[in-house]
Amino acid sequence: MTTATLQNIDAALLTEVGQFLYHEARLLDTHKFDDWLSLYTQDATYWVPLEPGQKDALETSSIMHDDRVLLEIRVRQYTHPRAHARLPLARTAHQVGNVLILESGKDEFKVASTQVLIEYRLERQRTWGALVEHRLRRTPEGLRIAAKRVDLLNSDAELDGIPFLL
Repeated sequence: MTTATLQNIDAALLTEVGQFLYHEARLLDTHKFDDWLSLYTQDATYWVPLEPGQKDALETSSIMHDDRVLLEIRVRQYTHPRAHARLPLARTAHQVGNVLILESGKDEFKVASTQVLIEYRLERQRTWGALVEHRLRRTPEGLRIAAKRVDLLNSDAELDGIPFLL
């Protein structure tokens, strides 16, 4: 992959990538978790670092560091009909913005974006902000997520439970 510059970014690719990220957010907001899981490659990782600027998910603690299997388990637990502590499911609105292609290769792209998540559950509304990086891979099925990193702005603060997925 090569580092992208403003001069060599293909507008069609930037639109495609942006639409993909908006689609991912919409699936989460509409509780279409199986469809959301289908966006992830079999070797995908989903990482929410604990510390600002954290470099390694394996050498230090993380809020979340899941592979595809753990993501599937997390979805099953969250949506299980006897998961009474999670009922009702939170209503969310993800706002994705500032989409930039950081690196571009033939079939993989490193993409940065910002995200604001508003979560409403049990008469309480919370707001989460994050810097997000996706490693997207072009597959026969279209773009898929090979890795996602969500750097919460307040990751090192006391967190009163975090949303199911950011």
